[in-house]
Amino acid sequence: MSNTLCYQSVRELDSYSLQPLNPQISTYNNIANENGYTIQHLSEDLYCTLESSSLIANFSPNESSLSHQQFQQDVELKHKLKELETVMLGPDLDFLESNDDNVEIDSWRQIIEAMPRGDLKQVLVACAMAVSNNDVLMAQLLMSELRQLVSVFGDPVERLGAYMLEGLVARMSASGNSIYMSLKFREPASFELLSCMHAVYEACPYFKFGCMSANGAIAEAMKGERRVHIIDFRVGQGSQWVPLIQAFAVQPGGPPHIRITGLDDSRSAYARGGGLSIVGRMLSKLAAHLNVPFEFHGVSKPGIEVRPANLRVRPGEALAVNFAFVLHCMPDESVSTENHRDRLLRMVKGLGPKVVTLVEQECNTNTAPFYPRFLEALDYYTAMFESIDVTLPRDHKERIYVEQHCLARDVVNVIACEGTERVERHEPIGKWRSRFEMAGFSRRPLNSLVNGTIGGLMKSHCDRYRVEERDGALYLGWLNRDLVVSCAWK
Repeated sequence: MSNTLCYQSVRELDSYSLQPLNPQISTYNNIANENGYTIQHLSEDLYCTLESSSLIANFSPNESSLSHQQFQQDVELKHKLKELETVMLGPDLDFLESNDDNVEIDSWRQIIEAMPRGDLKQVLVACAMAVSNNDVLMAQLLMSELRQLVSVFGDPVERLGAYMLEGLVARMSASGNSIYMSLKFREPASFELLSCMHAVYEACPYFKFGCMSANGAIAEAMKGERRVHIIDFRVGQGSQWVPLIQAFAVQPGGPPHIRITGLDDSRSAYARGGGLSIVGRMLSKLAAHLNVPFEFHGVSKPGIEVRPANLRVRPGEALAVNFAFVLHCMPDESVSTENHRDRLLRMVKGLGPKVVTLVEQECNTNTAPFYPRFLEALDYYTAMFESIDVTLPRDHKERIYVEQHCLARDVVNVIACEGTERVERHEPIGKWRSRFEMAGFSRRPLNSLVNGTIGGLMKSHCDRYRVEERDGALYLGWLNRDLVVSCAWK
């Protein structure tokens, strides 16, 4: 059965579309914070990053009565920018010494001198430290330097740096609950977004890995069952279930009756151009073609609003619940006393499922303070952007589009936002294990044959991908960095 679980391309399946990771991007313009500082930012061009606009924060008081003070600040800033340029270009700096007026300059000069010239990662890290310390002048100086180093057409770090710089600027320009509202992103037309989701599915095997590993665990758990109910907490385009329905259609003894309950999300609805009825029709048509008894039930609610009655669990059905790239968006105890992340797990446990699948990015950005969270995001997304280069050339328009609309908004959200506005809250597998065990779940063994099939497919993309099973979980990594983890529970 494992061979039938392999991904079928969208071209082979005609109208059967593919499921995304909820990728998004943010841009913003003329944002003001509570101190009266503004940032002028981003044109309406297709590539809304640093390439086409002045992304460096231009902080200026709004009050006209402070115009004289503004003039003095502008003069001081221009002077220090000139000194920064001198440091970066590497001439003799001895003339700055022994000047009492340059004590503040010395502090940032020492940091910059300690960096290898042109080392983008170190400049990003130094800028994040300045933002973390609320050192506005230092942050401005480093942002000015970063503008010269990043490019959406460059190598992986240069491209990622463009979006991380957007996040740093957004963080500097707003605070608290206003941050996420400031991130006004230019959403493409729905058909363009769907095409982008298809492209990222093809370019990045992380999503194939997640769908295949979850499907393998469900198929293994449902052997011999005659009535199967699958609850998908983010059904997207419904494409994860195409290969599973195909696998059930050819199993010995005939296919079971399959019922899928799919929860919607606004971005997927926008991309497919309509409600969950589109997904239901697509899967029903496939099942009828394969002579598989099938029902689809759509729930147009976000996960935090779902209650057991919405899921219509029936006696006599073997229940599977799928959490693929969705639980990290549920607020936990650090965000809300309602703690929807753990509440959902307890609710699902109460439904008596035979198997629950978890697929998540192996990244720690949930409760970490800003600076260590920035470092973690830099390391994680560097590996992801490097892997994209294997599939899509750097000058390929589709690659730029994929990164802008399917990765960049996540990066900006991790860096710029706090509180309820920060929705990208990933946790490492150790934390997920604790949550599942506290909810009463126990680990379900994975199928080694299925794992071997998945590993072979990932290697066919590039030999720098690695698939490893450790401690009851299956990991997909790029070189020495774990990127996605999948596991099953009962």
